[in-house]
Amino acid sequence: MAIGVRQVTKRFGEFVALDDVSLAIPSGSLTVLLGPSGSGKSTLLRVIAGLEVPDAGEVTIFETDATPLPPQKRGVGFVFQHYAAFKRMTVRDNVGFGLKIRKRPKKEIRERVDELLELVQLEGLAERYPSQLSGGQRQRMALARALAVEPQVLLLDEPFGALDARVRKELRTWLRRLHDEVHVTTVLVTHDQEEAMEVADRVAVINNGRIEQYGKPRDLYEHPASEFVMTFVGPVTRFRERHIRPHDLEVQLTPNGTSEEATVERVVHLGFEVRVELALAGGEKVLAQVTREEAEQLELLEGQRVFVRPRPKTVFVPATAPARPPA
Repeated sequence: MAIGVRQVTKRFGEFVALDDVSLAIPSGSLTVLLGPSGSGKSTLLRVIAGLEVPDAGEVTIFETDATPLPPQKRGVGFVFQHYAAFKRMTVRDNVGFGLKIRKRPKKEIRERVDELLELVQLEGLAERYPSQLSGGQRQRMALARALAVEPQVLLLDEPFGALDARVRKELRTWLRRLHDEVHVTTVLVTHDQEEAMEVADRVAVINNGRIEQYGKPRDLYEHPASEFVMTFVGPVTRFRERHIRPHDLEVQLTPNGTSEEATVERVVHLGFEVRVELALAGGEKVLAQVTREEAEQLELLEGQRVFVRPRPKTVFVPATAPARPPA
């Protein structure tokens, strides 16, 4: 186990940011802390980094009690949302800064920086300044700088949050490839569900300072442990007071004994998928998702009468309590 968080509580005045949180992060994994703003995910990352001191509980890094250690002695690399680059230093000097203050030999620094610039696809830009880079390039530079000192753990606090959607998508794909090459234990904070599902080996869903569920992305999506996880991880609609994924709502032209009548209010074509906004008898609004081929076969039109039903075993049934991660 690379990182162990055991019964950690953190308060800011009367506000409880973390409430008896426990989490075990495997060595070499890419783990995402996912949750809405104010859920406690960044506070948990900062506690792991040593930037916040917990009021109770402990943090271990590779079986060593790191709770009393300052950040510089924990063997962690930290990348913030805003790149915190040294504006008057070149890309090369920014990346090599941590090695320089550790008084590594100049030849070693140059070789390590060259290796990292190639790894993060910034070779040829070594002599530029941060202001001459795009947002995505600056963030890759920040990652290279964090990796330069060969940290045991890499901590990323919403590193792509300040970038536009297209660049964010490109960078998270790149980050997953980079992780598969370097295999450093990585913890990423995000509120973006798609980002979490795309890059993570494991996801910890955090809400109100507690971990609602911790597991593989597919398990969270297909077997949510709580109503919050169901509604936060992936699209969801309500069907007669029950939660269901829009793609698990069947739309048919004829009744079959278990379906309900509905009226098509809007049809939205989004490339390979089609979203169908429906109104049940009584006015309840539901959302269905069908493939383009299904939509063509149904020939859906606004005002059309259709019949809908959940697919078997797809309706969410709340668990008695949120799944707690292993200590």
